Amino acid sequence: MLLRRFAVFVACLLVASAVVFLLINALPGDVSQVILGSGATPEAVAGLQEQMGLNDPLIVRYFDWMSGMLTLDFGRSAFTHEAIGPLIAPRLAITAWLVFVGMALAVAVVLPLGRFAALNRKRFSGQIVSVISQLGMAVPAFLAGILLVLLFAVWLGWLPANGYTPLLENPVDWARRLILPCVSLALVQSAVLVRYVRNAFIDVLQEDYFRTARSIGWPMMAAVRRHGVRNAALQVVTVLALQLATLFVGAIVVERVFAIHGLGDLLLQSVSNRDLPIVQAIVMLLVALILVINAVVDMLYVVIDPRLRSDAEEVDE
Repeated sequence: MLLRRFAVFVACLLVASAVVFLLINALPGDVSQVILGSGATPEAVAGLQEQMGLNDPLIVRYFDWMSGMLTLDFGRSAFTHEAIGPLIAPRLAITAWLVFVGMALAVAVVLPLGRFAALNRKRFSGQIVSVISQLGMAVPAFLAGILLVLLFAVWLGWLPANGYTPLLENPVDWARRLILPCVSLALVQSAVLVRYVRNAFIDVLQEDYFRTARSIGWPMMAAVRRHGVRNAALQVVTVLALQLATLFVGAIVVERVFAIHGLGDLLLQSVSNRDLPIVQAIVMLLVALILVINAVVDMLYVVIDPRLRSDAEEVDE
């Protein structure tokens, strides 16, 4: 089963790489002309195209790029000629902290809130949670970030409004500067996730096995812990994986609001400069991360519900 899942992962990665490569190279305009400027002579443009390998057939350029990616050689910037790998690595670390801390905060909030909303769905308190989550879904991440800056940085002066400090340089300042961007990401994700967690728990509460547990005298919370959490986890893990992927996109906007030089900031700079090798590498890296997340989720399914392992083994036989 693991071999089959790995084969599917590799196939998806290859297809995604081909799509990314074709889309990036289908963009209008000539990179060499952009680099040299409008006043460049045709001879200079032709020489730079030859130097950058732009005259090679598309299939040759694709395999050269993929072979480099497999060895973690992301190529070089079209403008500065710096190696792309060292440019991406520190930016990716910053974005990863934003994404995973933001998701951890969201999970810490939505699991108890979603369960509370499900258990009290017919009461006023549970309906209030549902209404607030609906309203929160209408608030974009950048607006949440601006409001947090106004409240905690400008009016109260408790936290810094922008910038980033490396963890090893100053752990305290690192944590203080991460609070507002991570909370802004977590607020938006929490509004989305509470609805899914609530519905997942409601589905479990309506199952026969849960009703049986209640009918034989199990207390509500004991029945929820024994039967509800594990059975609701399958739906919750699926949604968390999807939202974790969207968080990388949301982090791009949040980085601009808080002047954090992460992966999103590098991507936007490269797009504006038409530095296509960097754009291509970042997009492919994000696609690979999403595919890895999906593969990990598939494995978590088997851990959460061993019945899926038995079903898969029966199919293999």
